[in-house]
Amino acid sequence: MKVAFLVAPEGVEQVELEKPWQAVQDQGWQPRLVSTGNGEVQAFHHLDKADTFPVDDVVGAAGPDEYDALVLPGGVANPDALRMDGRAVAFVQGFFRSGRPVAAICHAPWTLVEAGTVRGRTLTSWPSLATDLRNAGATWVDEEVRVCRAAPGTLITSRRPDDLDAFCAAFVEEFGAGPAAAGPTRP
Repeated sequence: MKVAFLVAPEGVEQVELEKPWQAVQDQGWQPRLVSTGNGEVQAFHHLDKADTFPVDDVVGAAGPDEYDALVLPGGVANPDALRMDGRAVAFVQGFFRSGRPVAAICHAPWTLVEAGTVRGRTLTSWPSLATDLRNAGATWVDEEVRVCRAAPGTLITSRRPDDLDAFCAAFVEEFGAGPAAAGPTRP
């Protein structure tokens, strides 16, 4: 299984990238770092610069049909930058159109709001996004992890880094049980 991790060139919360990445590797699946630009992405520990990570694929050159599932790590600046990039928004929309699973943590649902994919769904996030999500037609809940199986596709969300163990367990279970387990959808 090939899992896309979509991040902006700067601003991803490092632990929200590394821990899910490791969970994907632990399953024997292939994680791929997808960004809106070539080179490296700059991760952060909250507001402090952390490590850099090499980009595997660039949005536009790589499309959503090349992956089985999508993980959207948080960080405040990361999803804010992604929602301003039309190619990144279209990339996210492609996963929902095809019914492939998506997992998002912390501030990452901002990108989902911009993609128009939360209406009628129940999800969680960093608490400051609750109003944004409700205004976009979602039901927001304050839970460690929430799995929403509303069509099309499954959405797994979580609130914060402290919830990473539950988040990773939930998306591993959902990714392994759903259509993604059979391989990428090809046109």
